[in-house]
Amino acid sequence: MRIDIISLFPQVFLPYIHTSMMRKAVERGIVRIFLHNLRDYALDKHRTTDDYPYGGGAGMLLKPEPIYNALEEVKRECKEGGCEGHKIILTSPQGIPFKQTLAEELAKEGHLVIICGHYEGVDERVLDWVDEEISLGDFVLTGGEVPAMAIVDAVVRLQPSVLSEEGAAREESLSSGILEYPQFTRPSEFQREEVPPILRSGNHQEVAKWRRRRALERTLFRRPDLLAGAKLSKEDIQILREIMEDLKNLLTKKTENLKEGEMQI
Repeated sequence: MRIDIISLFPQVFLPYIHTSMMRKAVERGIVRIFLHNLRDYALDKHRTTDDYPYGGGAGMLLKPEPIYNALEEVKRECKEGGCEGHKIILTSPQGIPFKQTLAEELAKEGHLVIICGHYEGVDERVLDWVDEEISLGDFVLTGGEVPAMAIVDAVVRLQPSVLSEEGAAREESLSSGILEYPQFTRPSEFQREEVPPILRSGNHQEVAKWRRRRALERTLFRRPDLLAGAKLSKEDIQILREIMEDLKNLLTKKTENLKEGEMQI
């Protein structure tokens, strides 16, 4: 996979690319990452990349010419390198939310081009050259570099042989539409809190059942919105019903205790 990042501050990506999993992916040739300074594609000697918006308003907009020139250069380099096809992404608070399903789709692409938005945004004509606008969420950042890093990280780790254990990316949180189950490591007891005995039993079938129930339970309580689009089996639905029934019984018992307390007073 080839990834080209167009940014006003390409230097911020260097420490990240040269660290941990990303560094290994680059060294193994699994992914090639190219950084492009948008100012290098400006038309004037001052390397101007932004200007005031027509009609007035606060802030500055990224000009279309430098972005167009950068994209044309990336396309030319890619063609000369034998790379066919590309998907162009703009990081923008107006974009679609970045989710695991989208990361999985992008991971199948052979070439990604990420334009890092900045200031108040980009000239509207730039959107004609973009395939997808992507947002990390409903908040505002100084620039698109952090979202670009998040996209690259999520996509690269899904490439074959990047993660150390086969299936790790497939089984982790959100890949199946639900949160991950609780996990523990040594020591088995710490500050009087013990690892659940079932995880030390060696009974893999029971461990799998316990993990699935805890994953569903955690999703129900923390991110119930995910359940609507999750891949749930009949067994999963039954487990959720049992969890809800247990919760109902607990609330009933709590209510009865409160009433008893009021009567004693």
